[in-house]
Amino acid sequence: MQTQAACQHILDELDRRLSPALTYHTSGHTRDVVEQADRIARSEGITDAGSLALLKTAACFHDAGFIHAYDDHEEESCRIAMALLPQFAYSPEQIEVICQLIRATRLPQSPTCLLGEILCDADLDYLGREDYFAVSQTLLAEWLAYGRLSDPERWPAIQRSFLQNHRYFTRSSQQLREPRKQQALAGIP
Repeated sequence: MQTQAACQHILDELDRRLSPALTYHTSGHTRDVVEQADRIARSEGITDAGSLALLKTAACFHDAGFIHAYDDHEEESCRIAMALLPQFAYSPEQIEVICQLIRATRLPQSPTCLLGEILCDADLDYLGREDYFAVSQTLLAEWLAYGRLSDPERWPAIQRSFLQNHRYFTRSSQQLREPRKQQALAGIP
């Protein structure tokens, strides 16, 4: 696997091709998910280079589908991964694992293994961080731009419900992010 080259390729594509209307699902979000996935994996004791490479690749590709589609972007992300990753020496079995991880991030999240739990937690890591409110505003702007929400007055109730129903899967995210997420929830008007 040529993980670094594959990830650089898709990150460059995201930089070039994502719509400016995507104010949350940006290449910056993808880079953050890659960083958080690595941090969480190490906190969870994942040291196997092969597992870390598959996780990093899934993190890099998890929102690539937004290049072509807003709805069902996870499946589009898998189509992109299946088309590109053989060029970077990924086997069909490795690509299937990567797609399994990507599909786990579809809401409601449904991870079936520790790597999937890590990717899901990394994808929504911001819910338990100091920058939660700023990041949530970028998602609000995106939803308004894509017609996902017509009345911004409903946003606080949507966010309250989302935070109440969300759960972190990994022990490390539960310990590090859950307390701050609860503070954010208490701060929603």
